[in-house]
Amino acid sequence: MPPAVVSPAPAATLRMLVEAPELRLRSWIAPRDLDRPIDWVHISELADPAAFLEGGELLLTTGLLLPDDPAGQREYVARLVSARLTGLGFGTGLAHDEVPAALVAAAQELHLPLFAVPLDTPFIALSKIVSRAIAAARYDEAVRLSEAQHALTRAALRHDGFATLVGRLAVLLDGWVVLTDAAGTAVEVSPAAARTLLPSLQADLDRLRHQHPPVSLASTDAAGDIVLQSLGTSQVRGLLVVGKPGGLAPADRQVINTAASLLTLGMEQSRTLDSVREQLRTVLVRLFLAGQGDPAERAARALFGALPIEPVHVLTANGSTPFIRSSINLLESRKDGSVLHAEVDGALVVITAEPDRVAVQLARLPGVGSVGVSEAGEYTALAELRTHSAHAGRAAARTGSTVLRFEDLASEGLLRLVPPGEAAAFAAALLGPVLQHDADGRGDLVNSLRVWLESNGQWDPAAARLGVHRHTLRKRMVRVEHLLARSLDSVDVRCELWLALQVLEDDPRTPGP
Repeated sequence: MPPAVVSPAPAATLRMLVEAPELRLRSWIAPRDLDRPIDWVHISELADPAAFLEGGELLLTTGLLLPDDPAGQREYVARLVSARLTGLGFGTGLAHDEVPAALVAAAQELHLPLFAVPLDTPFIALSKIVSRAIAAARYDEAVRLSEAQHALTRAALRHDGFATLVGRLAVLLDGWVVLTDAAGTAVEVSPAAARTLLPSLQADLDRLRHQHPPVSLASTDAAGDIVLQSLGTSQVRGLLVVGKPGGLAPADRQVINTAASLLTLGMEQSRTLDSVREQLRTVLVRLFLAGQGDPAERAARALFGALPIEPVHVLTANGSTPFIRSSINLLESRKDGSVLHAEVDGALVVITAEPDRVAVQLARLPGVGSVGVSEAGEYTALAELRTHSAHAGRAAARTGSTVLRFEDLASEGLLRLVPPGEAAAFAAALLGPVLQHDADGRGDLVNSLRVWLESNGQWDPAAARLGVHRHTLRKRMVRVEHLLARSLDSVDVRCELWLALQVLEDDPRTPGP
């Protein structure tokens, strides 16, 4: 196993110089400051060199323009501290025989590491030691980075590439790593305890998975550094989350970038295979819905393994295009054979034995419109179940529901299946002449027709309920037949009239012609 790419020891430190016997430096550096890293060596005789410093440098000076007064020397030290200087090397024997006492006092007060450089120790000797140390550290870092990249590449080539790569990355960084699918669900975690950290990152994960990749987020807190990276090119196919308690070094971030590239490459390479599998699922679902259950079942078991156990339900989910894609990605992550799904005619059709759980998952996705759930049935009844789930989905959309079961829809009557506007138009067109007759004050045909139909066409009971003679009722029904140009002897006509009267009763504002 490769060594961990932990933050390497600083390339050059104050200790390296102070403890070098050949330099013969005199130090006023506190022990806790000896391991301060030196990024570079800068020589300057300016009274205020702060504008030319980036921070982390070791400044060497002979104090040629150093103020003579203690206040000026203290101000000089304060400016160097504000510039985040690593330390100050003061050359003696030229402008100053010794380091001024006021300068030493100011350095100790303001915590600026200070040492004296004797006249016979050239500044270039210090620069060479620091330069060699920086070069050696950069070479060591390059070697470590190369080894880490090779280790990750070898891990990605394994048959369980994603799992091995995630584990190897955690070791290389001496941190923790989580790989999620496109829906933000963890699929690989190392070490296992890192899974508990995901809930606190859920908001960031949700934001990343809805943006065009690649996108990254980074944060730092008392627990260390955390990096979140979306994976994919044209769309998000997964998310990589990396954390390191001690903080991430530049080399660590390069290793993370390598891992993200390898994971993205692997996911994109499987894109074609995913597309083929999706097309096969669509063909199989269409075969099931067309009643070709036997060949579809044999092919499905050969390609996808287990199928949902009978009795099954059919779900029809409607929504935006992103919702359909998110739903497919979510269902794709299930490897237990509990669902068979495909996009059919612009809607997502799901065959499952666990309708409630799947419906709840779909209903939580952004862009969902409606989800219709059929009753339970065998594979041989899938075509009918699909029709019922589609009816339930349309009814859910009309009523503002997200999920609606066909059993609940059916229990409320056939008219729930018909859009209210269409039902009202049907009633108005069919009963229009009779409604107009009553509106003109020429009789009470609508109520007489309703009572007669409720009495199953029996004259005496209907006439008694209306308080008229049966001959009067007969004349009224003859008038209805004449106005509608239809025979009331027809069962079909009676059914249509009864439905129209039900619509009229539910919405008395149904207009006439």
